[in-house]
Amino acid sequence: AQHSMLVNTVFKTLTRQSARAYSTAPIRALEAVYTENGNASKVIKLQERQLEPATGNQVTVQMLFAPVNPADLNMISGSYPIQASLPAVGGNEGVGRVVSVGDSVSTLKVGDLVIPATASLGTWRTHLNTEETNLISISAPAGVKEENLAVLAVNPASAHRMLEDFVQLKEGDVIIQNGANSMVGLSVIQLAAARGIKTINIIRKSRSDYASLVEKMKGYGAFIVVGDDYVRTREFRELISDLPKPKLALNCVGGETATEMARLLGEGGVLVTYGGMSRKPVTVPTAPFIFNDITLKGFWMSRWYAQHSAADKKELFDELSQLVSSNKLKVWTEGHPLKSIEQAIARAEDSSSRDRKVLLKLSE
Repeated sequence: AQHSMLVNTVFKTLTRQSARAYSTAPIRALEAVYTENGNASKVIKLQERQLEPATGNQVTVQMLFAPVNPADLNMISGSYPIQASLPAVGGNEGVGRVVSVGDSVSTLKVGDLVIPATASLGTWRTHLNTEETNLISISAPAGVKEENLAVLAVNPASAHRMLEDFVQLKEGDVIIQNGANSMVGLSVIQLAAARGIKTINIIRKSRSDYASLVEKMKGYGAFIVVGDDYVRTREFRELISDLPKPKLALNCVGGETATEMARLLGEGGVLVTYGGMSRKPVTVPTAPFIFNDITLKGFWMSRWYAQHSAADKKELFDELSQLVSSNKLKVWTEGHPLKSIEQAIARAEDSSSRDRKVLLKLSE
């Protein structure tokens, strides 16, 4: 028995050592760095940096993919509530693979797929060293590509949480949203459709691809798609007159469409604001407050992550990746190599001409 215990101990020790011995030489990392706040296209510069092997509680990660989100650009500009200490590397979301671990690391091993557990990690780079507590180990279910995993933690996660956390929704219920062609909006459409919940979706009528976008969104499961100029018309009211009044309104634009969505909410309905793309305030008429007892709430995914445990975050991510695996949630991306960061940022800033999330391919 003692011999067997000794063999097991030696085996475990060798296994740990082999898991740590994947990479011991310094790594040349390419990073998208900014030394001052400003427009990302002007202040982001590519720089090389030598990374020493991970020690102690540190982990070295080879980043694979990282999206360019509006929050990333706002952080770089200095207009986001969370700010990184300068100089900083851009990017808050992404997926990577562990290539070495320090001697004190206990929760991760070489080969693990990981995503950031916190904001400001700086994901726009080929490699990084960070504490193991800043990462969450994930798995890729059947049929789910690594580039899909890179974009689940912000936009689809926001959609999922907003559908779960504010009102009790059941099959046959109705929700309404503006900015519905955003990645959050498209995720809301699909997640709601999978549960038998009808979505009324508002998009900009001024888009050059308006007609084709409407058809695409209906193909994703949207029940109704209308232009922002149609929402205040009598025809729109007639169009939705045979539907139950919306229980939930999701606002990422502000201005007039937020006001109109508030008017349409049913009794006890909730208007959730998670963005302000028009930079106009949310103005709500008095009548819905008094007679329909509506509620206004705000949602920020970063706050949800800050208030929940690593286990909660992993559970959320696993649920989303399973939805992708079962084809109940699709994400669309367009890839750009890190060396073309300027082009990627330009594409991310021009949301009117694309319907895919801009994704940096960091291993190319």
